Amino acid sequence: MTIERLQTNARMSRIVKHNGTVYLCGQVCADAEQDIKQQTQTMLDKVAVLLEEAGSSKKHLLSATIYIKSMDYFADMNAVWDAWVPEGHAPARACVEAKMAREALLVEVSIVAAVK
Repeated sequence: MTIERLQTNARMSRIVKHNGTVYLCGQVCADAEQDIKQQTQTMLDKVAVLLEEAGSSKKHLLSATIYIKSMDYFADMNAVWDAWVPEGHAPARACVEAKMAREALLVEVSIVAAVK
């Protein structure tokens, strides 16, 4: 069994590949001063780049766990998510309200995908 770790530091790997599956560490937005829609979009943009680097894509999503600071943001986050996920390729998904690592963060996602 080969495990490949990419963008690894002492704490974590941003990408781990094992048996045709890609695991991404939690991703957050590029700019925490933005609103929920912008935070969600830039977070998903980062996910797309990491998936491509790992040999996958958003058409190969298996699972997503979304952490949201407040369910008050749920509809706006979903509007961006729904536009981002290709039709017919929605992953298994959970969304939970959670305390974020930094006060300004509104959303974070953890992704599992298949290799292309």
